[in-house]
Amino acid sequence: MSTKEIVEEKIDVSELLNGQSEIILYNDDVNTFDHVIETLIKVCDHTAEQAEQCAILVHYTGKCTVKTGEFKKLKPQCLQLLDAGLSAEIQ
Repeated sequence: MSTKEIVEEKIDVSELLNGQSEIILYNDDVNTFDHVIETLIKVCDHTAEQAEQCAILVHYTGKCTVKTGEFKKLKPQCLQLLDAGLSAEIQ
């Protein structure tokens, strides 16, 4: 008698479709709009308008995708956002 082992691996569907990850920025009660906007411009290369729109979305909806791309390119940017005191993660 032999035993077969089934291994289940969780894989994000969006990663399978396009190999892209995204940085999600979350709302907090600590950072000002100006700080969030300045940080997005500096770290994510956003325009002022784009950064402002993301800050507004984060404020009213609780989160916003601020950057998409390959995980290895997003990781340093996400770490910079975290170092600036923002709440973010890569999905």
